[in-house]
Amino acid sequence: MPIKIVTDSSITIEPGIARELDITIVPLSVTIDGTMYSDDDLKFEDFMVKMAASKNLPKTSQPPVGVFAEVYEKIAAEDDEIISIHLTEALSGTVEAARQGGMLSGRNVTVIDSDFTDQAQKFQVVEAARLAKAGASKEEILEKIKYIRENTELFIGFSTLENLVKGGRVSRMTGLFGSLLQVRVIGTLKDRELNTLLRGRGSKTFYKRLEELSDSISSSGRKIREIGISHAQGLEFSQKAKEVLQKFVEKPISILDTNTTIATHTGPGAWAIMIDYE
Repeated sequence: MPIKIVTDSSITIEPGIARELDITIVPLSVTIDGTMYSDDDLKFEDFMVKMAASKNLPKTSQPPVGVFAEVYEKIAAEDDEIISIHLTEALSGTVEAARQGGMLSGRNVTVIDSDFTDQAQKFQVVEAARLAKAGASKEEILEKIKYIRENTELFIGFSTLENLVKGGRVSRMTGLFGSLLQVRVIGTLKDRELNTLLRGRGSKTFYKRLEELSDSISSSGRKIREIGISHAQGLEFSQKAKEVLQKFVEKPISILDTNTTIATHTGPGAWAIMIDYE
């Protein structure tokens, strides 16, 4: 009785890994000045160009319930099991659409809120797929996913809050008040809430936090299984972060372009550092 792993395109993952582990990725969509694009059809570089030129902030959309149902029916026989791991409901209704799609499909679907997104979501999805490929039971996979979720940290840096303000999401960042469009902000996604850790002017704010993070990891003594760094036209800082943090983890740190869903709300110059502790 095979176990199939499903996720959504808010994940940031190397395409080769997704193919190798037979991970099914259900695409979200984004509407730019009245034209809807599926994440399957829009390259990240093209999206950033279109967003910069758009009159209005692009609007992201979760996959319809019917699409999830069709995917589940297509990839699994009635006696198969599916574990579907998704973008946290704190940021999107995708996980609820997946739950409804699972009920509609008639398949045995277990839907998981990853509590995260991007490469922090990847940590759970990839490990689930590896275990499924190795023949682990659903209970064993769910237990490992829970462990990874509870031992993951995500830090995100915003070079501008313009997109968050336009999208009506700035109020979700605890501690942000007033007009802060030109302020660099660093937040953390924890317990399904985006909280502010640090704010200041200029890129030195980012490098200060990177130094603090390095010191914190060093003093904690905690072992790290994996670190992922994603960005939206924030490559310079991402490369510096990899240089500083690589000494803490044996596995090479991945630096990847984030996805259209995340970039829509972060705007250009954003980055995220995600840590999976052993």
